[in-house]
Amino acid sequence: MIKEKRILVPTDFTKVSDTAIEHALLVAGTIDAGILILHVIDNKKQIAEARLKLNALQERIASESNIEIETMVRIGSIFEDIDKVAIEQGASLIIMGTHGLRGMQFITGSRALKIVTESSVPFIVVQERTIRAHGYHNLVVPLDLHKETKQKLSLVADMAKYFGGEVHLISPGETDEFLKNQLERNILFAEQYLGERGISYKVEITDRKTDGFVKDLLKYSASVDADLICIMNFYDNSLMSVFSSSYEQQLITNEAQIPVLCVNPVDTYVMDLSAFS
Repeated sequence: MIKEKRILVPTDFTKVSDTAIEHALLVAGTIDAGILILHVIDNKKQIAEARLKLNALQERIASESNIEIETMVRIGSIFEDIDKVAIEQGASLIIMGTHGLRGMQFITGSRALKIVTESSVPFIVVQERTIRAHGYHNLVVPLDLHKETKQKLSLVADMAKYFGGEVHLISPGETDEFLKNQLERNILFAEQYLGERGISYKVEITDRKTDGFVKDLLKYSASVDADLICIMNFYDNSLMSVFSSSYEQQLITNEAQIPVLCVNPVDTYVMDLSAFS
């Protein structure tokens, strides 16, 4: 029986892809979801080898877990087909590994960023750090000046409920009165939203303004031993470059190897955040 909830995991059969599968297995077991493992190839000549590898991977996972696993080989481009498959297959979440900013392997930090920014589905990017037994318990949520940042709170709240977690709201310490008031309104909204749902939270205001916010965010995330950093992705449209492409690369390839949940603003595509409820 096919599960209603499905997590998509792209793989290149490397260690970091195995880590992404480990994350997916724990999340799937928590939210009662199935997993679809995807391998994207360049041409038909690679199909047989890809299927052999996926079958072996599926058998290994089945021997260690009772999570429903499906596999798929897709001829195309990782930059286009990951999102297409997620939509076609009704995936609620994508979990993908990245090899960092350097290296010649499948998905480096810069390439991962391109895939994430074009995704219609919430995306968790992981490195080689394995997921802990308690899952995503400590969730760090940066709040900036975008009204759309409120969109990610629904998914964050669902994650926190499933894992019995705590949300850490962090905001830059702006001194400009207008910007400060906007940030305070966003914090108040987040506090009310989480409080109404009985979710434990803390608030941290950094010493530095927006221009130093990413460094403060990563430092704080490490200090609270975060399991997940949750960002709203804006890429080229980021106000005051809070999360411009270079900063987003810093986040998804952070030295502490904390996984990063990326949620793109909803315009025409309706993201089913209720899939985790």
